[in-house]
Amino acid sequence: MQTNDILFKLKTALSLEDEQIIEAYKLVDYEMTKARLANIMTRRQDKNFEEASFEELGIFLDGLVLLKRGPSDKVANEDDVVELTNNLILKKVRVAMELKEPELIILFALGEVTITKRQIGSLFRKEGAKNFKVCSDELLDAFLEGLNEFYYDGKEI
Repeated sequence: MQTNDILFKLKTALSLEDEQIIEAYKLVDYEMTKARLANIMTRRQDKNFEEASFEELGIFLDGLVLLKRGPSDKVANEDDVVELTNNLILKKVRVAMELKEPELIILFALGEVTITKRQIGSLFRKEGAKNFKVCSDELLDAFLEGLNEFYYDGKEI
């Protein structure tokens, strides 16, 4: 999936205002301007459209966790470079929204995907683990659609 699409779907589903998104970026010491945010939230065919980087998406997801849950007591290793995969996006949203397995099953069902607890567990295993399952773009999209169905309050942002 495109980074811009993921950001837009999260913004819509969670009814996030631009100020909240900028605050999420600030929480992880990243400077996101209103102009840049507006450009990455516009449609691809619009004149001011800019592509969001994977780094910007990852930073936003880290900020979203802090915005929704507050700071963690755990010490993160800043030197680790982690590739942003669909599995990691799913995990960060799950942590930010404090979603449990039954809620994930509902979200996927709202996105018209039937998934079991065991399959959900496979999505959150460490890459390389015996039962690890790669989260496809279609599965991530279904999750985001379900998130939108579940959380969207109907207000236009």
